Amino acid sequence: MIEIADTAPSIAVADAEYLRLLGYPRGHALQDRARELAGAARDWYATNGRPWVYARTIENPRAGTDGVELGGTMFHGERLRKTLELSGGHAVVIAAISAGPELEERTQQLWLEEKPDEYFFLEMYGSAVVEHLVTTTGARLCAWAEDRGMAVLPHDSPGYVGWDIAEQARLLELIRGGHHELASRVEALDSGALRPKKSLLAAFGVTRNVDRMRPLTELMPCESCSYSPCQYRRAPYARWMETAAEEPAESNALDPNAKYNVNTKALRRWVGERLTLERRDDGTTDAMFVYEGTTCTNMGRPLRFLYRVKLGPRDQGYPIREQQCAPAPGDTGHTYMCAYIDRRDHLMAAIAQDHPLVGKRLDEVLSWQRSTFAPGCYCDEDSRKHKWGLVLETIHYALANEQ
Repeated sequence: MIEIADTAPSIAVADAEYLRLLGYPRGHALQDRARELAGAARDWYATNGRPWVYARTIENPRAGTDGVELGGTMFHGERLRKTLELSGGHAVVIAAISAGPELEERTQQLWLEEKPDEYFFLEMYGSAVVEHLVTTTGARLCAWAEDRGMAVLPHDSPGYVGWDIAEQARLLELIRGGHHELASRVEALDSGALRPKKSLLAAFGVTRNVDRMRPLTELMPCESCSYSPCQYRRAPYARWMETAAEEPAESNALDPNAKYNVNTKALRRWVGERLTLERRDDGTTDAMFVYEGTTCTNMGRPLRFLYRVKLGPRDQGYPIREQQCAPAPGDTGHTYMCAYIDRRDHLMAAIAQDHPLVGKRLDEVLSWQRSTFAPGCYCDEDSRKHKWGLVLETIHYALANEQ
C-alpha cells in the first residue's frame, strides 16, 4: 500500500480559496491595504513556513452500524463509515497534515505587537495552507489509486459533522503506529484540539469497487476537491460549476489531444506530483514545477530545482510572460555540478537568463526543437532546454486536460 512522508510539499494556495477564508465574495479583487496584507502573509510563509504531510495505510477496515474499526481501534466517523460501507472499501489511508509551528508562533507575536490586521491575514493563510495540503494529499492518493484500478473516497476528520473531536487523540496514536518521526510533530490536547493548531488529521477510504462510485454521489470526493490539474476527476468541483453557470462559455485554448514529445503517462504523473497551478484574479496563471534529478558526476548528487512560469489569459492562448529557474531552497546538489565548480557565477547567470519561449503561446512548446535526451545536470544549454521542455509540456498537458 502507500506511505507518504513529505517535509517539503509544494504550497500554491489559490487566490479564490484564500479570499473565501478571508470572508470576501467570489470574484472580489483585493485593493490597497488588504492586497498588501495578503501579499505579506504569502511572502512570510514562503520564507518561513515549514509544512509537512505524513500518511500511512490501514488495511481491512471493519465498517459496522456503530462505527469503523481501524487497526483494532473503533472510530465513529459517520461519513467514513458510510462511504466504506457503500463502496466496500478495503483500506483507509490515515494522514497527519500541518502548516508547521512557525506560523502559530508568528501569529502570536503579531497579536502581542497589537497588529490585528497582520494577525488575521496570516492566520487565515495558515488555514488556507492546511486546506491546500489536504487537497493535494487527496490528489496524490487519487493518482496512486487510479494506476492500480482503485479509487479514493471523500476524507473524514474528527471534528467534522458526525465525528466527535474527542477521538482525535486515538486517531493520532494510530497514525504514530507507523513509527515515523513526522507524526510526532503534532500533539492532540485533552480538548481534542491539535498543536500546532494549523494541523489536521484525516482518513481517506480506498476501494477497488470503482463501479459502485458512479451512481452514488456521496462516494465522489471530486465535488469538494479544488485540485485543478487532476487527471482523475470524475465530477466537477462544485465551485467551478457555480462559476461556469455565471460566465459565458469560451472555446478551448489548448488541444487536449495534442501530440507531446514526452510520454503522456509521465506527464500525468508529474501533473499530480510536481506541478501546482494558481489562478490570479486578472486571468493569469502562475505555475510552479519541482524538478528532481541527479548530477552526472560526483557520485550522482540529488538535485532539486524550482521552475516558475507566468501565463497570460486562456482566451489569448496562455502566452508565456515570465520564466524562472533556480535551485530549490536548501538544495546543495547543484554545487557539485562540474560547471558550478569551474565557473559558478557563469553557470548560475546562464540558468537565470534562460527564458526560451517567453512571449510565445504555450502551444508552441509542442513544435519547439530541442534535444530529446540530455544529462541530468544544468552544465550546458541543451540540458537546460531539455528540462524547460519537460516543464512546459507538463503545464500544457495539465491545462489542456483540465478544459
